[in-house]
Amino acid sequence: MENPHTQALKKLKLLISLAQIDGVIAEQEKHYIINIGTLNGLEPLEIEPLFDRVHALVLPADLSEDDRFNYLLSMVQLMKVDDKMFKEELLFCKKMAENLGYDVQALFDMLLHVKTTEMSGEEKEALKKKISQYLK
Repeated sequence: MENPHTQALKKLKLLISLAQIDGVIAEQEKHYIINIGTLNGLEPLEIEPLFDRVHALVLPADLSEDDRFNYLLSMVQLMKVDDKMFKEELLFCKKMAENLGYDVQALFDMLLHVKTTEMSGEEKEALKKKISQYLK
């Protein structure tokens, strides 16, 4: 099992790859990614250089159901944070949802229910329960 630091870095690299798809990382996207990183114990100085690189799309192999949900939730929130959604972002998230073991319908349900603002624990639990039916 990977250590939390390595897992957090992989998650950030995945989110940065999503943010880079449209050619420009919006300030809202950058702040969102930095916040995710700091919540996972990374320092902003460690995160900043990651924005200037292209990253391999790697998902940790040993993700729990909660981890898989949180990955997908983070991607959907990031996609919505700048109020613009691009076809390439949707295709990226579709591929990642499938790689996380979800049917594509999970992504569409999340797009309907995910807020860009902080979601309460109850809201996240209800959403997790709703999309767990799409786990393969």
